[in-house]
Amino acid sequence: MGKLVGFCSMASTLFLIMGVLPLALARGHDYGEALSKSILFFEAQRSGYLPGNQRVKWRGNSGLFDGKANGVDLVGGYYDAGDNVKFGLPMAFTVTMMSWSIMEYGNQMGASGELSHAMDAVKWGTDYLIKAHPEPHVLYGEVGDGNTDHYCWQRPEDMTTSRNAYRIDQNNPGSDLAGETAAAMAAASIIFRRSNPAYSRELLTHAYQLFDFADKYRGKYDSSITVAQKYYRSVSGYADELLWAAAWMYKATSNEYYLDYLGKNGDVLGGTGWAMTEFGWDVKYAGVQTLVAKFLMAGNAGGNAPVFGKYQEKAEFFMCSCLGKSSQNVQTTPGGLIFRQRWNNLQFVTSASFLLTVYSDYLTSAGKNLHCSSGAVAPSELLSFAKSQVDYILGDNPRATSYMVGYGSNYPQQVHHRGSSIVSVKVNPSFVSCRGGYATWFSRKASDPNLLTGAIVGGPDAYDNFADQRDNYEQTEPATYNNAPLLGILARLHGGHNGYNQLLPVEIPVAKPIAVQPKPNPVKETPFSAPIAIEQKTTTSWVSNGKTYYRYSTIVTNKSEKTIKNLNLSVSKLYGPLWGLAKSVSGSYGFPTWVSSLPAGKSIEFVYIHSSSPAEVSVSSYTLA
Repeated sequence: MGKLVGFCSMASTLFLIMGVLPLALARGHDYGEALSKSILFFEAQRSGYLPGNQRVKWRGNSGLFDGKANGVDLVGGYYDAGDNVKFGLPMAFTVTMMSWSIMEYGNQMGASGELSHAMDAVKWGTDYLIKAHPEPHVLYGEVGDGNTDHYCWQRPEDMTTSRNAYRIDQNNPGSDLAGETAAAMAAASIIFRRSNPAYSRELLTHAYQLFDFADKYRGKYDSSITVAQKYYRSVSGYADELLWAAAWMYKATSNEYYLDYLGKNGDVLGGTGWAMTEFGWDVKYAGVQTLVAKFLMAGNAGGNAPVFGKYQEKAEFFMCSCLGKSSQNVQTTPGGLIFRQRWNNLQFVTSASFLLTVYSDYLTSAGKNLHCSSGAVAPSELLSFAKSQVDYILGDNPRATSYMVGYGSNYPQQVHHRGSSIVSVKVNPSFVSCRGGYATWFSRKASDPNLLTGAIVGGPDAYDNFADQRDNYEQTEPATYNNAPLLGILARLHGGHNGYNQLLPVEIPVAKPIAVQPKPNPVKETPFSAPIAIEQKTTTSWVSNGKTYYRYSTIVTNKSEKTIKNLNLSVSKLYGPLWGLAKSVSGSYGFPTWVSSLPAGKSIEFVYIHSSSPAEVSVSSYTLA
């Protein structure tokens, strides 16, 4: 368990990351195997009644009376780390990051046969979060407490420790906890939209209520659930979670209320002010800044573009600091690993690497480079650095140690984890007592009797040193939020570059193209648009749920000898989303926020998707300069 994390210092030790190899030069690791194992870890962390398809066979049912003393069913969910407590804040963050991983790289997960397992991992978490939210303004944020739990070393199947449940409500608020849980529900609603629409709607209903609760009744959750302070204190406060939740609510609903919330509150809640060098379960600013930068690059900012530009500046500060190309950079070990703190440092490595990965793909989709104080950086360099961090975790490090349990030939054998360190209840059902577990199992110097496959442990210190000892909880304890961001990166690395536009929404999946290749459509021009040529063509098509979808590319070219400004286009018979243009309040479309004019002979492109013939695009007005 984890975990007091100080709020990020802006001045970190400076290390320039040198010699990062291009992605194509080294593919020594089996990222598919690592992905499969990283997802399997979540099955070892399950609480409650285990399902018939449970693959981690050494685990049994546990926590079957959780919530009973409080008159609510809180059976299920995840144990956060090597203990038997269910902490709501890191669990919700875990669900959010797993969902984000699936959103971005679900196609690659599907190709490797792991998408259903990843979806199951998310649903195990959201099923519990639904139970933990029995009323609009009531949310249970913890079951058990760290003090009594740490006094004992027991299998979860043998627990004798307190299972009291703790909640927030209108009189005892917790905007950070409610905000993160709203984000988790919203993010998960997106990935279940096609496969389980009723469940998706249920999640979204909870997300709406939780965001309202978080925003209306403000306060830090650990002031209400004080037993969490020693373990998951909200050092950064709740402002970042309010913005984080709003970003996910917009992504899930396309409701501009949440987009405007990000615009209006960007300054006061710190989204445009905090330049961060960390991202994790407590500090969400770099995550929300990355999401908002995506909204901006996808042309969804509208009137919030100037504010969203400030978010993007801070997102790029984070990326540059990780690469060692900023004025204030992250610290790294001599072996090149991002280093934030000795206690469970790898949580920051996996989270940062995920942001670097998705931002690399966002930039590639937008045809842009990263802008650092040292100069322009190609998107591929972000992905290469993220890969270097993953490769370090998987064994490319000075110790040649894999910090994923069960991957490679040299990995931690004495993990700080109650379940894995005590003989399975399936092998020996004899009761393991509270203190007896310490005497018999915690103190033994042998390898764990149960392999905690896929677990990412805390990792090495600032000098790449690591002691594989069960009592070395700072380095050998795993956590769910270490693994959650890693799912997406491993899927991305395993799948390689698949060529689809990362700025397109995930609501309509990229499926296998149909056999018939569409023919380009002829040039469409209106009499008014003589200096402007508009060409549309179908670039791909696919079948989903019996319906054929088409992706159309539209090229607008300035045929005149002057610069075109104030372009307004009319787009009618459009039955799906459009990207690459900015929509005005009047319903017409103009240049995207990053384009102010179209020089002579130049073109811009926008795309849209729907299940019909091409939309009708014409020029409404423009000026020549």
